[in-house]
Amino acid sequence: MPVNNLTRIRVIYADTDAMGIVYHTNYIKWFEVGRNELMRQLGIAYTEMEQLGFNLPLTKVSCHYLLPARYDDIVIIETKIEYIKRASMKFNSYLWDEKREKLLVEGYTVHACVNTEGKIRRIPPQILELLTKYNIKGE
Repeated sequence: MPVNNLTRIRVIYADTDAMGIVYHTNYIKWFEVGRNELMRQLGIAYTEMEQLGFNLPLTKVSCHYLLPARYDDIVIIETKIEYIKRASMKFNSYLWDEKREKLLVEGYTVHACVNTEGKIRRIPPQILELLTKYNIKGE
C-alpha cells in the first residue's frame, strides 16, 4: 500500500512577494511541512526521532516550479517516501491547487541519518520496523 500524506495550507501574505505570488523558497519550507506530517502519520514524530538520538538533515533538494500559488490560495502538499537506504531517505513532494487539478510544484528532498554528534548512522531498527508496516522497505 503506497503511503502518502496530504496537508492543506492557506497562503498567507507573508509568504508572497511584491506581486502577491508565493516566494520561491517557501515551497521548500512546505516540503518540510509535508515531510513532518507524513512522518507523524506513520507514527514517527521528529521529536521522537531526536529522543532516539538521531536527526535527518537535508543533503539535497530539487524544486521544479510549474505554476505560481498566490495570496489566500489553498495549497495541497502531497508527500511520499521514495526510498529508504541504510543511512538516508528520499521524500517526493507535490504541491497542488485546492482541487488537485493543477500541479504547481514538484520536487524532492534527500536526508542523511546522523547521530547527535552529526556522524552518519544507519536508520534505527525501530523506525524501519514501523515503516515496514506500510510496505516501505529499506535497502
